[in-house]
Amino acid sequence: MTDTTPAASDTREPYRAGFVSFVGRPNVGKSTLTNALVGEKVAITSSKPQTTRRAIRGVVHRPNGQVIIVDTPGVHRPRTLLGERLNDLVQSTLGDVDVIGFCVPANEPIGPGDRFINDTLDQYPRAKKVAIVTKIDRTAKDRVGEQLLAVSKLREWDSVIPTSGTKGLQLEVLLDEITKLLPESPQLYDASTVTEETDEERIGELIREAALEGVRDELPHSLAVVIEDVVEPDEDDDPDGPLRIFANLFVERDSQKAIVIGRKGERLKDVGSRARAEIEALLGGRHVYLNIRVKVAKEWQRDPKQLGRLGF
Repeated sequence: MTDTTPAASDTREPYRAGFVSFVGRPNVGKSTLTNALVGEKVAITSSKPQTTRRAIRGVVHRPNGQVIIVDTPGVHRPRTLLGERLNDLVQSTLGDVDVIGFCVPANEPIGPGDRFINDTLDQYPRAKKVAIVTKIDRTAKDRVGEQLLAVSKLREWDSVIPTSGTKGLQLEVLLDEITKLLPESPQLYDASTVTEETDEERIGELIREAALEGVRDELPHSLAVVIEDVVEPDEDDDPDGPLRIFANLFVERDSQKAIVIGRKGERLKDVGSRARAEIEALLGGRHVYLNIRVKVAKEWQRDPKQLGRLGF
């Protein structure tokens, strides 16, 4: 007798993996959202605009997929060669990703900058488009609803999602929607990878993050950090000694150098203390000696040779 019972269908979801980039004006919460989704700090954050200066990849591992988040600088009207290069970095990144997440904060009205960025998304027809209303913890529910409606009118989105990276609201919903939009693919990174950033790169960024805290509005753009040397303790003389890190913190003018150092060096001491705590946490509690020297590289944001030496 022939068995005519249909074979049980495979109901498992296909595994998906791909790249998503969050775009938006400076300081709309892209880096905070990236860190919240990855589950650890892979991108520095600050209230100062244009904190992010590189395309930083964070990897989210899920049972049904792998979401690689590419955190990019905020799109802005460039005033320096550095600004032009940061905008170019955003444009080249968007040409390669599978999903673009357009971030708009819930607590600010949609403005010309948001509309400009939305219009530029037409240049990337291959990528799926998701609207993300960030910082929903900072405003009333009815205002969030109004912002969702306003964002929905900008274009036909594949999804519109309200979130808060700070409070962890709606993050799984966002990941579910992004994962559905990714191509079917084997995993692209091994299960232990959370970022492509090296420890040295992350250390430099943590120093810059500490230096950004509390400085005047015009100064953040002028700060750059280069790790000069990382010295392991001598196994014979001092096997339990600290990891010694030597960093140069560059500014553009002598007056800025004085601001960063502070009266009797107090401000630089505070920067070093806060950066060292973050670095030691990054390195699993390892004891660190941190030496930061403040140097002047005049008008480095506008000088192609100096930009190259500083990694831009």
